[in-house]
Amino acid sequence: MQILTHIISTLPVFEIHDSLEEVIRFFKYTTYSHVAITEDQMFVGCLAENDLETFESQKQIDDYRYQMESFFATKETSWLDVLELCSRNEANLLPVLDKENRVIGYYDLNDIVTVFINTPFFTDPGAILVVSKPENDYSFSEIVQIVESNNTKLLGAFITGNQGAVVEVTIKIGSVNFNEVVQTFRRYNYNILFGNKQDQFLEDLKDRSDYLDKYLNV
Repeated sequence: MQILTHIISTLPVFEIHDSLEEVIRFFKYTTYSHVAITEDQMFVGCLAENDLETFESQKQIDDYRYQMESFFATKETSWLDVLELCSRNEANLLPVLDKENRVIGYYDLNDIVTVFINTPFFTDPGAILVVSKPENDYSFSEIVQIVESNNTKLLGAFITGNQGAVVEVTIKIGSVNFNEVVQTFRRYNYNILFGNKQDQFLEDLKDRSDYLDKYLNV
């Protein structure tokens, strides 16, 4: 999925020897978490809005070089990796670099999330199922086999939790034969955490699963 059209080239990039005054103004009048800093047009890192209170406007950005964070995307970075980079660095603005290490723009997290929720996983009608199993015992190929062996279409699956040695996987499938899929997962020793069909075992989770289903189909 191409996200290059979402690169923003209208936001500022600051040089290492610039005054901090403009950086302070940028953070005060935007809601962005970071801004890119360059030296001789080459990327050297990001300054974080969280450090704003420590900035002194009369100083140069170079005086805060030690506070810079080094994370970025390239034109080859996938949208999933962009989401991961934003999450890992608690950032809502991600610099995008070319092959010469120059900043060509930014990805805004809100734009990439919009790309995510417009994928078939969210937009296609279906049923939500959350399962868990010890990390050493599960596989995506097994999950696909369980779903498709019940003549049901797999619309998407991704890991949404990893606590200790147990992996939690959120799955979206077609609405056909949902209960059969649930029972097959049980036979393969998966723990059913969440589902949104009339399975008596899941009745106490119905309200929450209905909410999740509505959210994922926004």
